[in-house]
Amino acid sequence: MIRDKRRIDPVTGEVREPREPAAPPPAAPTDAPAAALSEVEHTLAERTADLQRLQAEYVNYKRRVDRDREAARQTAIASVLTGLLPVLDDIERAREHDELTGGFKAVAESLLRTVGSFGLESFGEVGDEFDPRIHEALMHGYSDEVAGPTCSAVLQVGYRLGDRIVRPARVAVAEPQAAPAVSGNGSEPGSGSVDATESVPVAGGVDGAGGTEGAGGTQPPTADLDESSDSAEHLRTAPSDERIGGTEAG
Repeated sequence: MIRDKRRIDPVTGEVREPREPAAPPPAAPTDAPAAALSEVEHTLAERTADLQRLQAEYVNYKRRVDRDREAARQTAIASVLTGLLPVLDDIERAREHDELTGGFKAVAESLLRTVGSFGLESFGEVGDEFDPRIHEALMHGYSDEVAGPTCSAVLQVGYRLGDRIVRPARVAVAEPQAAPAVSGNGSEPGSGSVDATESVPVAGGVDGAGGTEGAGGTQPPTADLDESSDSAEHLRTAPSDERIGGTEAG
């Protein structure tokens, strides 16, 4: 299509008036604003979820770092206090012997206050119930004055730092006396007598000549014993004259 854009009409010589462009037809209504808003809300939700995830990761990291820092601190304190335990034992022995006096007493009390400020506590007393988790048994005995395993003596006190056992208490343990076992016939083991009907084995063996060799020497053979028994029976049943005659004849 060819359009004449000359301002002067070549036929009439008049100036042509510019024509206004025709207005475009109104656009049909669309859902573009709603779609854009939905996309923005989706993007915002994703960014919010990412921020919350990063915040949670940071909080967990901070808690882990704080926990590891506290564990390292407690380990360092426990290591230092473990090195001071021999000094605390010497102070305790000096107190037991009434040697904790003067300036030494002031220094000892200051040291005890310092280690106590870090949470170090001593434990272990006579009469405590024995607990293998915090006690170390070095001696064992029996007593009728206890109802269960009990610390009868404290050889070395123990120390704990919070819930951590720095050193267990070394103690002597006493248990109640065990009751003697009773056999089936109501007698104690080893107190019954030997039944008369039971045969007692004879020490020794049988020699080659048919006699029994006992502890006192060689016994006569069984046949000789039978003959001697028959002769004795005959003498007991025979009249007195025969016994006398037989004796004279012998």
